[in-house]
Amino acid sequence: MGYPMARHLLKAGHEVALWSNTASKAHELAKEGKGTVCATPKQVAQHSEFVFYCVGDSEMSRSVALGKDGLIEGINPGSVTADCSTISPDDSVTIGAAFSARGAHFLDAPCTGSKAGSENATLTFMVGGDQLAFEQARPYFEVMGKKLYYCGSAGQGLRAKLTQNLILANVMQAFAEGLVLATKNGVNPELMFQILDNSAAKSGLLSAKAPSILKRDFRTNFSTKWMHKDVGLALASAEALDLPLPLTGITQQMLRAAIAKGYGEDDFSSTIRVLEDFAGVEVRG
Repeated sequence: MGYPMARHLLKAGHEVALWSNTASKAHELAKEGKGTVCATPKQVAQHSEFVFYCVGDSEMSRSVALGKDGLIEGINPGSVTADCSTISPDDSVTIGAAFSARGAHFLDAPCTGSKAGSENATLTFMVGGDQLAFEQARPYFEVMGKKLYYCGSAGQGLRAKLTQNLILANVMQAFAEGLVLATKNGVNPELMFQILDNSAAKSGLLSAKAPSILKRDFRTNFSTKWMHKDVGLALASAEALDLPLPLTGITQQMLRAAIAKGYGEDDFSSTIRVLEDFAGVEVRG
């Protein structure tokens, strides 16, 4: 996600300090504009008024932001840092407090749109934190995405994102069950999708995922392991509120089953293969 996001900033003519766990990516990207390769996140912060980063989970975010040679060690007072990852809201609030103590702003700004959204600059951002800091950073967000939603105080962007991914995961599970049932009953799965796509069951997610499923193409747009992580964060958020989410609990187990089957790095639509194994059928166009 981060690579094409940074590329859009470079193509827009901005001077961009670049760091990646894979150094070769930063060197490659720097050739596409006014890019400066940095050895550490600390160096990025020292060069920057606005910082954007995107990593896989809470532990990675804490390391980049607060770890040795992390952003916090070089952060400029008055600067704005936006974490575009999907992590624990509580962890994000803690990170933000550390930046605030240094006189810097911190936004939780998770994005949705998957790989295609990052490559086409059509991401949607859900932002939590100081609203003035968000407005200052808005021109840079607009280079990378098409829709920006200010959700409120620190952590609220992440709480909105977790809700969205919870719904996506549950819709995908229902779709997988329906297609496997139809196929087991002898209904042509392509016909079944056409019916769904022209009924009240129509969904943007189904329209995006069905063609790949029918082609047996499970290349990753958003991986099973990261969806499992996000659903787990949503369940943890609900647990803190004593809120039962029974359907989501089952969906998490199906995602875990897909990981156990070796599909963790595949697109999260690959959970359908677990159900296909149960049914002894394959949903194919």
